[in-house]
Amino acid sequence: MTELETITIHRRGAAATIELARPETMNAWNKQLGLDLRAAVDELGADDAVRAVCVTGAGRGFSSGADLRDISDEQTPQGRPDVYKALTERYHPIITGLRTMPKPVVAAVNGPAVGIGLSLALCADLVIAKESAYFLLAFVNIGLAPDGGSSLFVPERVGFTRAIEMAMLGERIGAVAAAEWGLINRAVPDDAFDGEVEALMDRLAAGATAAYAGVKRQLNAWLYARMEDQLELEAQVQREMAHSDDFAEGVTAFMQKRPAQFAGR
Repeated sequence: MTELETITIHRRGAAATIELARPETMNAWNKQLGLDLRAAVDELGADDAVRAVCVTGAGRGFSSGADLRDISDEQTPQGRPDVYKALTERYHPIITGLRTMPKPVVAAVNGPAVGIGLSLALCADLVIAKESAYFLLAFVNIGLAPDGGSSLFVPERVGFTRAIEMAMLGERIGAVAAAEWGLINRAVPDDAFDGEVEALMDRLAAGATAAYAGVKRQLNAWLYARMEDQLELEAQVQREMAHSDDFAEGVTAFMQKRPAQFAGR
């Protein structure tokens, strides 16, 4: 396996786990994590010896979303983050790579899944979470719209009513409620989580891999045939939002740990 800075790969038999390894930031996505995660997804997807893939986070969180303190990414001529380039060149290949990978993908949500972290969890086939975990479509809280496929994955799982509530109110959804809504598959007690994930991965890694791939092709064709178009729309909308005054205020307020004062422009 290629050596990666912010991702750890664990292999056990035919199962492989991609662990986001920036626990000091609750596994927030900076540029390097995006590059490393894409490399891991590409490599494991092409490895026939791997028959099931799990995505999880190191430490207390699954992923807290984009690292707003990361200044290593490209800027637009206006001095704003080039979110369109980051999404289309780095994040979208991760999401589509997992969604179309010809083997089962499990998101083992060990803690908060926020923003692009929520998108990462929901692009998996099966989502299992600790009861103490929560899910947060946090984009609106900093003046952005959903990205990473959330505008597709959330409504496909829970319908318009729940999706618009999550996207516009930006409130935490506990794992137990998320399971009741159908946003995720299972919420399990924290002390049983590791055993449940291991058993599920063992079952999938020993299963009919080609049949699983066929199931994914069928459901992707029915539910996500417009995925690439929706991802492109998300990137375009996000580029617009990143140039708004509200986004600038949202990021400043986040850094200063105070409520944002949005002006609606």
